[in-house]
Amino acid sequence: MSRDTTATDQRDWAAPTATRPVDATVRVPGSKSLTNRLLILSALAAGPSRLRGPLRSRDTLLMADCLRALGTEVRDGDPQHGPTADADWLVTPHVLRGRVTVDTGLAGTVMRFLPAVAALADGPVTLDGDPRARERPMAPLLEALRSLGVGVDDEGRGCLPFTVLGSGSVAGGEVTLDASASSQFVSGLLLAGARFDRGVVVHHDGKPVPSQPHITMTVEVLRDRGVAVDDSEPNTWRVAPGEISAFDVDVEPDLSTAAPFLAAALVTGGRVRVPGWPDHTTQAGDGLRDILDAMGADVTLDRTGLTVVGGETIEGVDVDLHDVGELTPVVAALAALAQSPSRLGGIAHLRGHESDRLTALATEINGLGGRVTETDDGLRIEPAPLHGGRWATYLDHRMAMAGAVVGLAVPDVVVEDVDTTAKTLPRFTARWTDLLAGR
Repeated sequence: MSRDTTATDQRDWAAPTATRPVDATVRVPGSKSLTNRLLILSALAAGPSRLRGPLRSRDTLLMADCLRALGTEVRDGDPQHGPTADADWLVTPHVLRGRVTVDTGLAGTVMRFLPAVAALADGPVTLDGDPRARERPMAPLLEALRSLGVGVDDEGRGCLPFTVLGSGSVAGGEVTLDASASSQFVSGLLLAGARFDRGVVVHHDGKPVPSQPHITMTVEVLRDRGVAVDDSEPNTWRVAPGEISAFDVDVEPDLSTAAPFLAAALVTGGRVRVPGWPDHTTQAGDGLRDILDAMGADVTLDRTGLTVVGGETIEGVDVDLHDVGELTPVVAALAALAQSPSRLGGIAHLRGHESDRLTALATEINGLGGRVTETDDGLRIEPAPLHGGRWATYLDHRMAMAGAVVGLAVPDVVVEDVDTTAKTLPRFTARWTDLLAGR
């Protein structure tokens, strides 16, 4: 590679440019989406649970801390060695307590999964987060809780900070909401619904729900815990009241986190292997297989994992990313390096994520000489020679990873605030260095 990188994340990072095809095996940590869903269910379960190989990142540590504040015991399964990256979590549920304030950071899964749990606490629970978190949409979820009889005090903001007036129980029942801004509104209600007196029936009324695989993931983890869920009717999910079984489960690797590493195979014409890629999964990141194949890679899934081999060029794509929006930043980075135009559609909802990802991607790629146009529901990206420059991340971990991908092919790209990657992948820069070194 053409420049050195540090062993730990730092605010301004000179993204390394590849001087040869990569050839590496990359082991990614546990899924953030699964880890946080399993933490919620373990806090509501009938007994102690064990999460094997959970992700330990800012988002999941925030979730664990929030649950601890509510009275749940979350401890390391190997206390002799401390909180190592691969240690299990042992979770013991207790009566949920209120009269606490919790920090959700910038984690959508925390700010949108926790309110329904807080409603089961024995007193008020105040939720707040990072400044950008106060701009992320929450109103549909808060109105849904109110319609289920839960008191919520948000002073009319429809976003953080707000207080859930927990009373120890929730009557439950039917609720209709518009979840077109985030599938997490639905998942948040479903995850706690079995603990409501009458369960919960959630109806979606609005434009198609984005990131549908994440709702499928929620339904699957609930069923695996013995909860009866009926999703046979479109845009309706029924969770029956009942016990949530304790569990001992291995957390799948985070497939979306693998995206920048697999993208490196295309950019450099190399080979990247990710062991442990599941044959069956509800993770949105599994969509990488088809996307990277369409962009010119040779993609193979077998018993050893997923292998991606890049070709001589990167092909542009016309793809609807509505269900896999979290992959957009890395796909856009690849599209900016492709030899033909791309259209990324179905992702208008990304304007309300950690950053306005559509504007952020257009701004940063164009700032390096690219030709990106925002559309009503996505981005149009045309081939253009890129040059070095600063790449802002907007406190968005996936924007930082996209900048690293561009930097593989474009010298002198400096990624600002790269430590935001700790949200889902601690030590990202060190892992990136290892990738290029073939370690």
